[in-house]
Amino acid sequence: MAIISSNVGDNDFSLRKKELRLVDSKIILEEKINNNLNSARPVTLKEFIGQEQLKTSLRIAIDASIYRKEPLEHTLLYGQPGLGKTTLAFLIAHEMNTKCRIATAPSIERPRDIVGLLLGLKEGEVLFIDEIHRLNRLTEELLYSAMEDFRLDLTMGANRGARCRTINLPRFTLIGATTKLASISAPLRDRFGISQKIEFYKYDELKKIIVNFSRLIKLNLDDEASYHLAKISRGTPRVALRLLRRVRDYAQVVKKTNFISKYLVKEALDSHQIDEKGLDSLDRQYLSFLNQNSNIPTGLDSLAAGLGDESSMLEFVVEPYLMQIGFLLRTPRGRLLTALGKKYIDSKNDNF
Repeated sequence: MAIISSNVGDNDFSLRKKELRLVDSKIILEEKINNNLNSARPVTLKEFIGQEQLKTSLRIAIDASIYRKEPLEHTLLYGQPGLGKTTLAFLIAHEMNTKCRIATAPSIERPRDIVGLLLGLKEGEVLFIDEIHRLNRLTEELLYSAMEDFRLDLTMGANRGARCRTINLPRFTLIGATTKLASISAPLRDRFGISQKIEFYKYDELKKIIVNFSRLIKLNLDDEASYHLAKISRGTPRVALRLLRRVRDYAQVVKKTNFISKYLVKEALDSHQIDEKGLDSLDRQYLSFLNQNSNIPTGLDSLAAGLGDESSMLEFVVEPYLMQIGFLLRTPRGRLLTALGKKYIDSKNDNF
């Protein structure tokens, strides 16, 4: 049971508007249709490219909830950054014909913040919390009864002036998104009825995403160009679209054209030091550092210190793709360069 400061009135559970906002998923998706230049997000779950198994599971769960006239079970989406967790949360709310209240866990600093958010919900609405693994302990404990029994158990005040209060909540759906599943406590994780991992995307899926977005921004990509971009996009739509925007900039400013060939893609990305594997200068510095250690296992902190970067950046942004393409091994003793990784880094000259 959470303790709420006695100087907080019953109606004083409002949240800072700049941090948390109520969003009508229909309005958001309609705006995206009318503002294609700024977004490639799909409008319906059917239009979402890739993640076929996940979409099938969600479709069944959504249809079953609609059939029973119940909110969807609490849903946890996890996977690497840029794979579409936020987009899926909006689409779920849209498919359930309801509104979505969104927040990031770091913005929910105090118990009163989550209380205000929960009290603002209406029957059937979706509460989406991004980076949910970063919730503090008191806030997380408040969610236990809210998720299981749709009620808040609060202790108002302290010492002799303390009083208990139970507040019933409307039935709602909590959607949590995280890149660190292991960092979510077991009691919170177990309260999600649906837990789905978002996988890296296949080349043909990324190619479809790239082609669709190129049409929205009025670029003419040939088939080889779209496939080459897909191959170097690290299995991640966010990366694919970022690279496409950089190619567009180069084509329009340097080449004065909207036609994109494979050779123009290579030329544009060379200017950003991104090679045929999709690796940038930080990736190559990382591999070079390991190569210089004569294949001795190297700890993450040592790597971070040697590269002058944050360990979390290396662990969650750099390493997953290097492991995916077989260049890196994580062992109990540290990081190791594979034979494939050594062959790659040896083939690069120092002036890339």
